[in-house]
Amino acid sequence: MNKHVSPRMNRRAFVIGTAAVGAGLAIGLDIPFGGPAVVRAADGSPEVNAWVVVRPDDTVVIRIARSEMGQGSLTGLAQLVAEELECDWSKVTTEYPTPGQSVARRRVWGDFSTGGSRGIRSSQDYVRKGGATARMMLIQAAADEWKVPASECTVDKGVITHKASGKTTTYGKVAEAAAKLTPPADVKLKDPKDWTIAGKGLLRLDTTDKTTGAMVYGIDFKLPGMLNAAIKDCPVFGGKVKSFDDSKVASMKGVKKVVKIGDSAVAVVADTWWHAKTALEALPIVWDEGDNAKVSSETIAKWLAEGLDDAQPAYVGNKNGDAKAAIAGAAKKIEAVYNYPYQNHATMEPMNATALYTADKCEVWCGTQNGEAAFAAVLEASGLPAEKCDVHKLMLGGGFGRRGMTDYVRQAVAIAKQIPGTPIKLLWSREEDMTHGKYHPVTQCKMTGAFDANNNLIALHYRLSGQSILFSVRPEALQNGMDPAAFQGVAQSGEAAFGYSVPNLLIEHSMRNPHVPPGFWRGVNVNHNAIYMECFMDELAHEAGQDPLEFRRKLMGNHPKHLAVLNAVAEKIGWDKPAPQGVYRGIAQVMGYASYVAGAAEISVTDGNKIKVHRIVASTDPGYVVNPAQVERQIAGSFVFGLSALFYGGCTVKDGRIEQTNFDSYNSMRISEMPKVEAVMVPSGGFWGGVGEPTIGVAAPAVLNAYFAATGKRIRSVPLRDQNITFA
Repeated sequence: MNKHVSPRMNRRAFVIGTAAVGAGLAIGLDIPFGGPAVVRAADGSPEVNAWVVVRPDDTVVIRIARSEMGQGSLTGLAQLVAEELECDWSKVTTEYPTPGQSVARRRVWGDFSTGGSRGIRSSQDYVRKGGATARMMLIQAAADEWKVPASECTVDKGVITHKASGKTTTYGKVAEAAAKLTPPADVKLKDPKDWTIAGKGLLRLDTTDKTTGAMVYGIDFKLPGMLNAAIKDCPVFGGKVKSFDDSKVASMKGVKKVVKIGDSAVAVVADTWWHAKTALEALPIVWDEGDNAKVSSETIAKWLAEGLDDAQPAYVGNKNGDAKAAIAGAAKKIEAVYNYPYQNHATMEPMNATALYTADKCEVWCGTQNGEAAFAAVLEASGLPAEKCDVHKLMLGGGFGRRGMTDYVRQAVAIAKQIPGTPIKLLWSREEDMTHGKYHPVTQCKMTGAFDANNNLIALHYRLSGQSILFSVRPEALQNGMDPAAFQGVAQSGEAAFGYSVPNLLIEHSMRNPHVPPGFWRGVNVNHNAIYMECFMDELAHEAGQDPLEFRRKLMGNHPKHLAVLNAVAEKIGWDKPAPQGVYRGIAQVMGYASYVAGAAEISVTDGNKIKVHRIVASTDPGYVVNPAQVERQIAGSFVFGLSALFYGGCTVKDGRIEQTNFDSYNSMRISEMPKVEAVMVPSGGFWGGVGEPTIGVAAPAVLNAYFAATGKRIRSVPLRDQNITFA
């Protein structure tokens, strides 16, 4: 079994730091706010600082470096800036700066990476300071004009007032003067309890354009004279192009050129994408599939199962006491093995990018979760220096972690480089998108729990076997070979910490990396770790003859925030009261992305295999809530993702290739199958957690635990379609 190893970027591609490989770059609190000269937006309006442009008509343009892919970061970040700016929210609009502009200005906008539910939580401090700084400069400009102390001036919705004289002015009138001022060194942020714009369920800024069709996604983008490209990579990961006969398609309608991309792909360029795709399908290609063509889901499963053996090496991610010794001497023990499959991101908009290359300039227009990573990919693929490249970020038709990768950007530039001076739009077919993803890693887990004579849990051994995402995409982030991200949700400490206290604990990872490339799939390792741990917690509770909620509570005394969200969902679902007749409940909790989350489900089962999910309650403590309406939507959306994966998801491997090629074999739940979702927000303050991903993790175990309550059967393998279990 071959390990998948990613090629390392050359030094030029690291010009913007570790963000180039999708990790993000740590940003201090002293980010420069621009130079002393007035910087102007494209329409000539003055930039007060990097985050705030004020037009003469009082429109405020807020610059957003993070990507919007449906999660609401664009609106949430604008709320945080506008809150400190104290402008008129009805006059706020947004725009994306480019990574090229940011690099040229010493990365003034900070980190562009949008993943790991970091969009708001890891930039909230400096974007708020951007708004507060601009407010202070605008007030100072008005005070200077009136020759009064700035401390005597107030602002409300962009109108500055000097109460003593009765003078008023607006941001639009003083923006030019404010842009010339030196930014203040000391900036104080508001206490969240005083928020009037942030913390409110305001309407999203991008809804109108989306509903009217005005929004431009990468798939919509056009340039004059643009040609279209369709691409086919070797169906077996790691395989190569052996040969192809372009003469067979050269005379087909619209075809302009057939090009080889790297060692493993072939693209057809034509006047329309349909002509390109049609010719590509007719193109005779001979592949050198290599040894990976011998790999199947069965061989991968066998290899992973071997990793569950204690005799095999493993990395220890969380440990206290001596779990193995305690288990050996226990009055009673139970054991279970669970597994979780590959999952595809399956974004509604397939991967695409438009590239224009000349000897002096290379530009790309695309949806990306990390403009800087895409920028680094353009530098490397084009061979041009940073000052001659840029990436123009467009709205994403779904990301879920997939558009944090840059393979499609590199391909677009590589094609454009062979047809210089002509814009080339590369669009992957749905089949290409399904079979050449960066998949949620495949894993198995063996768990052993032990009790004393009084049914107290005295030991827990959690042995994970499977892929490491960081090994593939960020090997420099490994810690002495260990992937710390593999322990999300069961880690000893940090933003995805284990929420139980067990006297003897051992949580370890036997790293095994098949050739299918893994990636950051929404919720990432929390998804399978939550299923394994929370379903096994139910197994332990049942073995001990205890209520699943009470069993957990006994182990959570040292984890008050974990316990608080668990109690919140238990109260909301009515755990202490009988469920309606024929309805059964399940519960789960986990920590991910610095947020504490819990879920409780109510289901009914007919014929033993048809599940109706009536209701799911989710509780979250993300520290602070910027837009509660968006949090509710994110929780509901996360359950669509989590339940679709539970019931329908899962990618299988045959002859080295992914078998699922479209939505007919990789399904998603329908509106009629969606349960009622109730969100309980219990922000405790003092920290900033994520929202978009954490609650995915509790959807599946809550339903699986409810299924056991209904039927007495444990399901330890996902997806449910493979167990002949469907939605009712």
